[in-house]
Amino acid sequence: MRQRLGIAAALLGDPLVLILDEPTNGLDPEGIIWIREALPRFAREGRSVLVSSHLMSEMASYADHLLVLGEGRILADAPTDEFVRAHAESSVRLRTPHGTSPAEVLAHSGFTAVEDESGRWMVRGARIDEIGALLADAGIPVLELAEQQVSLEQAYLALTSCATAHTSGTTHQEV
Repeated sequence: MRQRLGIAAALLGDPLVLILDEPTNGLDPEGIIWIREALPRFAREGRSVLVSSHLMSEMASYADHLLVLGEGRILADAPTDEFVRAHAESSVRLRTPHGTSPAEVLAHSGFTAVEDESGRWMVRGARIDEIGALLADAGIPVLELAEQQVSLEQAYLALTSCATAHTSGTTHQEV
């Protein structure tokens, strides 16, 4: 309730500039959904909405532009989707019929396909249109072809891995 009260106080007087620090911390699911819907609406109304947060999944749900700070300096100043594309590698996940391997065909075009234990293949650094066209040209049947979604968190970690003063010491793997 304290967080809701703080947000309500920030909205008193119909401000043109909203500055919020970790606005979803401590909110219940309904309050989080309200924030996700309200902040973009405020921006569309012409207000400036500045949000400071460490919750990348929340930022991805409503931020349209990011300013990333690290060690006292600006590391990035870009639209959210542009930031993610620039700082995280795209991947394509695919599945072919049992016994059909796309590895050799993709290797001829400079791609490395790695098969996991479920029989799906992952091709890092690739776009879905490239992989789909290569497999179609080679006559390889495809049962599944999907772009692996890259998260804002993955892009943030890729950018800040060298610029952060405090890290967990663990490696972050794509799931």
